[in-house]
Amino acid sequence: MQSRKFNEQEKITMKRIFNVGLIGFGLSGRVFQAPFLTLVEGFVLKKIRSTSEENIQIARARYPQAQIVGHVNDIFQDESIDLVIVASSSYTHFELAKEALLAGKHVVVEKPFTTTTAEADELIQLAKDRQRTLTAFQNRRWDSDFKTVRKVIESGLLGNLVEYEAHFDRFRNFLKPNTWKEEDLPGSGMLYDLGSHLIDQALCLFGLPKELSCDLRIQREGGRVIDNFRLVLQYPALRVTLRAGMLVREAGPRYTLLGDQGSFLKFGLDVQEETLVAGILPTDKPDEEWGKEPEELWGRLNTDYKGMHLVGKIESEQGHYKGYFQNLYNALIGEEELEVKPEQARNIIRVIELAIKSSQEQRTVTFE
Repeated sequence: MQSRKFNEQEKITMKRIFNVGLIGFGLSGRVFQAPFLTLVEGFVLKKIRSTSEENIQIARARYPQAQIVGHVNDIFQDESIDLVIVASSSYTHFELAKEALLAGKHVVVEKPFTTTTAEADELIQLAKDRQRTLTAFQNRRWDSDFKTVRKVIESGLLGNLVEYEAHFDRFRNFLKPNTWKEEDLPGSGMLYDLGSHLIDQALCLFGLPKELSCDLRIQREGGRVIDNFRLVLQYPALRVTLRAGMLVREAGPRYTLLGDQGSFLKFGLDVQEETLVAGILPTDKPDEEWGKEPEELWGRLNTDYKGMHLVGKIESEQGHYKGYFQNLYNALIGEEELEVKPEQARNIIRVIELAIKSSQEQRTVTFE
C-alpha cells in the first residue's frame, strides 16, 4: 500500500482532544486561563463551574460551547473530562486537586499550589500513583519582562551576577470588601499570592537557595493579611531580593540586575494583565502583537562586554500566556517535557513556609 502525506486539515482532525473542566471563573479562570487555554488546538473547554451570576453571563457569552455547572461533582463525575483546572480560592486548592486526581483527571492548580508542603507532597504522590499529569499555573514565566531578564542573564552581558532584585508592587490603600483574599485564611496574603510568582521566577533562574530571611508586614489600617514582604534568598555568590507591597504608588524598577561587568534595569509590568483586565482578549489582536511591550518599557543596559562599552535599551521579548497551555498540551501527548513541574511548585511552598518562620523568629534560616 502506498503511503501518502496528510494535509493540514487531516492533521488537525487527528489531534488528540482533551476535554477541560474549569473550576472557578473569577479573575484567574476568566482573565488568565480560559482565554489562552482555548487558543490551543486540542483543548476543548467543556464545563465551567461558577456560582456568580455576573461571571456565568460572561462565560455563556464567551464560551457558548461550554456547559455552566454549579457543583464540582458535575466535573469530577463526568468521564469525558480529561483535564481539570482548579482556579478557586487558595484554601480550596488541595482538596479540589486531590478529588480531581482521585477521579482520574489531569490537574492544573492555580498558584499557590497548596498551603503546605505536606499537602503538595500528597498530591505529587497521588498523581504518580494514578499516572496523571499535575502542574501549577505559573504563567508569569511567560511574561515579557521575565523572558527578557532571563535572556540577559543567559547572554552573559553582565558578567558574573551578584545582585538580583524583583518587585511585584501594587497601590491599593483600602481593603477590598467581600473577598476571601482579605481574610486570615490558609493561603491568603501577598506572600502566597504574588510571592509565588516571584519565588518561582527566582528558583527557575538560580535553583534552591542556601539560606533565606524574610520580613512580613501588615501595613494597611485594619488589614488582616500580609500585604508587604521583603524576602532575601542567599546563594554562594549571589543575593536575591524579592519584594511586594500594596502601598507602592510610585513604582521603582521591577527588576534590578547587577553584575561585575554591568547592570540591567527593567521598569513596568508585562502588558498582558492590563490588556486582559480591560476586556481585550488575545483573539482581538494579531498573534504577533499580543504581549508586545512598547519601547518606553524596554529595559536599560549599561555594561562592558568583550571589550565594548554597551549602553542602551534592550527590546523586550514577547509575552504570551498561550505558551503555558501549549507546553501543557505537548506534555500530555508526550512531545515535550512539562515546563512547570509539581516538584517545583512544591519547592515554592517550602520557601514560603521558611519565609514565615524567618519572619516570626526574626532570623536567617537554612533552606531544608
